[in-house]
Order: sequence, then C-alpha cells, then structure tokens
Amino acid sequence: MPFDDRNIRWFPLGDLKHFVVSIYDVDHERQLVDFILKFEPNEQIILHRHTAQTSTLVIQGEHRIYEPDGSLKEVRAVGSYTASAPGAPHREGAGDSPSVVFYSIRGEKGGSMFELLNDDGTVAAVLGIDDFTAAYAEQRAAIANAAA
Repeated sequence: MPFDDRNIRWFPLGDLKHFVVSIYDVDHERQLVDFILKFEPNEQIILHRHTAQTSTLVIQGEHRIYEPDGSLKEVRAVGSYTASAPGAPHREGAGDSPSVVFYSIRGEKGGSMFELLNDDGTVAAVLGIDDFTAAYAEQRAAIANAAA
C-alpha cells in the first residue's frame, strides 16, 4: 500500500524547484528542525551541501542522491534511514514516482543548516534556523487561514 499524503499540507520553500515541504517542528533553542519533503519524479533539486547533522527516513519512492555533475551516486529505498555529518555537495531527487523523505536536522547555535550552491560550487545562499522558523510561521498561518 503506498503512503497516503492526502492530509499533508505541502508548501513550496521559497523559489526552490522540484519539491514541496511540510515543516513539522522548529526548536530554535535546541537548533532542531523536522520536516518532510516530496520530490517530483525524475527531477533533481538545487546543488547543495548539508552543514549540520542530518537524519533521513525514506517514506515513499526512491530517494536518489546525485553527484554535483548530475550523475547518480546512490539510491535509497523505502525504509532507508541515514544519519550523516555535514558533507559534500550533491543534488537529491526521486525516481520514476514521487518520493517522500523525512528529515531531522540538528544544527549548532548561529550555524547554517544548508548551503545552496551555484553549479560552479560557489555559495548562492545559506539556510539556517531563522529561515526555517520563518517558513514554519508562514506555513502555520496559511493552515490557520484555510481553516478559518
């Protein structure tokens, strides 16, 4: 039976393409962020680097990890759990069907969580706890407005 996400409210994350997000919790004090991503089939998201401890759990589909040049590096099947220290630049995406992946990020005070990179590897933007706090507030407001 496939994962049923009909009751999840999905939101874009800024102008980033090929995925939507639902943020579950942001703990500013402890620098923790929990969210779920839904990747579009056969697409790769922006080149990026995780700059904080990241744990993932694949809930639906294939979670594909790509090298910076777009070549396939790894395929994580449903049920795959990975805990990773900050790492190398990569892209992520899904296989032939949408992929749903849960993320738990454990940052450090004042530190970044992700670096979004240009194709040449230079830093285009940095995402930290304040960015997730703002996105979470927007998400909660949108849900409250829809319920009103």
